[in-house]
Amino acid sequence: MVTGGAGFIGTHVVNELIKGGHKVVVLDDLSGGFIDNVNPKAEFIKGSVEDFALLEKLFRKHKFDYVYHLAAYAAEGLSHFIKRFNYSNNLIGSVNLINESVKHKVKCFVFTSSIAVYGNQKPPMSEDMIPIPEDPYGIAKYAVEMDLRVTHEMFGLNYIIFRPHNVYGEYQNIGDRYRNVVGIFMNQLMQGKQLTVFGDGSQTRAFSYIGDIAPCIANSVNNTNAYNQVFNIGADKEYSVNELAAATMDAMQLKGEIRHLPGRNEVLHAFSDHSKVKKIFPSGNTVSLHDGLNAMAKWAKRTGIRKSKKFEEIEITEKLPPIWLEE
Repeated sequence: MVTGGAGFIGTHVVNELIKGGHKVVVLDDLSGGFIDNVNPKAEFIKGSVEDFALLEKLFRKHKFDYVYHLAAYAAEGLSHFIKRFNYSNNLIGSVNLINESVKHKVKCFVFTSSIAVYGNQKPPMSEDMIPIPEDPYGIAKYAVEMDLRVTHEMFGLNYIIFRPHNVYGEYQNIGDRYRNVVGIFMNQLMQGKQLTVFGDGSQTRAFSYIGDIAPCIANSVNNTNAYNQVFNIGADKEYSVNELAAATMDAMQLKGEIRHLPGRNEVLHAFSDHSKVKKIFPSGNTVSLHDGLNAMAKWAKRTGIRKSKKFEEIEITEKLPPIWLEE
């Protein structure tokens, strides 16, 4: 089972699993993914991880060997303003899956967590740091990590946790205004709009190409040395958001102006150490930012402009960035 298999990272993981000869069932509510993304060789079920009755039926019917849990609403900055939605979707939905995995003796549960669990610690983040998340999204991810650990200790459910960061590439939802800065920039450029940057653009991230991430996640269950461990995964070289904006314009072959918005409550510098994952998965690829952006730009131009939708379930409007209320 792959939850979120119609979404960005999930689509690539499903394709890798199909390539490896696996039978795959995709569960996705299409809130952030697209049915066109789903590999035709996979069985698609439209539904939510919050629907525990549906999960019970699917686990009973398919008797899954492995569960890859990638379904999440991963808008880190927005999570301050959608706490109930965030915890229902990202925490309770995960617990529903963990319960069924225990009851049906799943061999390994693969969970995509996030660099957000580290919070505002000094980079590079390493797995031996004690997480101190700074936002509800990171809190939810870390809570699931802790639940997987105690579930393994109590019931023997094996797990692998990946903490990816700032992943970009083909099949990303470029119409989502709240997350995925590369996709936002490309969508804005194709519309002739200004590129919106919170603060002065000096915040740094290591932008990670999906082709370097998905094969490792998909094939991880074949490596028992990875079981019951946590791995940072992503690119090693960090760039400022200003540098990313310039590189994205080059890749798209479109010039745009940058519109600096008031800074928001976010970690300024976040990138990870990957020495642990390289020891366990030594054959990982490394695609440069230049090459990754060029590959995504070709796909984005074929896909075309995606209309940005407002999130309709904002729970707190105090301190919400005004641009997130614009039509």
